[in-house]
Amino acid sequence: MPKYFLGVDGGGTNCRIRLADANLSTLAEARGGRSNLQLENGDPAYVSIREGTRQVFAMAGVDFAETVNTHACFGMAGARLPSAREAFAARDWPFAKVTVYDDIDIARAGAHEGEDGAVIIVGTGSAGMALVKGKRFQVGGWGFYIGDQMSGAILGRELVRHAVEATDRLVEGSPLTEAVIEKLGGSLDAVMAWSFDKRQPADYGALMPLFIEYFEKGDPVAAELMEIELGHIDRYVNYFKARGAEKLAIVGGFGQRLLPLLSIRYGDYVCLPRAEPLHGAVILARQNADAENAI
Repeated sequence: MPKYFLGVDGGGTNCRIRLADANLSTLAEARGGRSNLQLENGDPAYVSIREGTRQVFAMAGVDFAETVNTHACFGMAGARLPSAREAFAARDWPFAKVTVYDDIDIARAGAHEGEDGAVIIVGTGSAGMALVKGKRFQVGGWGFYIGDQMSGAILGRELVRHAVEATDRLVEGSPLTEAVIEKLGGSLDAVMAWSFDKRQPADYGALMPLFIEYFEKGDPVAAELMEIELGHIDRYVNYFKARGAEKLAIVGGFGQRLLPLLSIRYGDYVCLPRAEPLHGAVILARQNADAENAI
């Protein structure tokens, strides 16, 4: 049995690295740089994890040579494609074994502490995944341009569109649509200039606090858009129920903000995650080691 387990939660702007002992007790945790596998062929992610590994072993007071007795699990942004995961796992690593997952796998493992169940990520982006009796089901996660239907970014984009059409008097407006125009410059000319200024999904997702504020005030446009949002979530809930998932955890800042509404809609089928994705990575590292030893 390995002496240590190392988990990585790799994101587009930074990564977190945790070293745990055989009982999964955390020995140390470090941070690294950007770690999306789609950035520069994964080179920044490789450097971040290599440097972060040296740091976390030093912080734990464990000889770096013990990496040969360490199973590692990486949950990486940009790892939706199997080819990206396989190529990254095949790099020169010092560990006894490395397994690379999409970041939603470690989110799911953490949310249910390694047990079966489903998870949806509802943040700036969105995706869903479940593990049911050893079978993996993954949906969504295709990005802002062709997917992310449940995300704050997509809802924010639709909110801006509605605000523009309301200002043009094509649809009914509301205090929310007026607030959106004001926030983005005060006129349609300003909003158009804003939209062409290299906008990223996070820029649209940043409108969610304003959206929630007006939704809680009973704004009619917010209520209309919220029903569309919940309809997208319905598809995922129905998909995972049909595949036998008995519990669905909600991960992501926007999704957790919606949890009271989701609980009314779906009852105790939905829940908050039991642990964070980084702990999920460590759990998967141990599960992989257990499976290997059982052979």
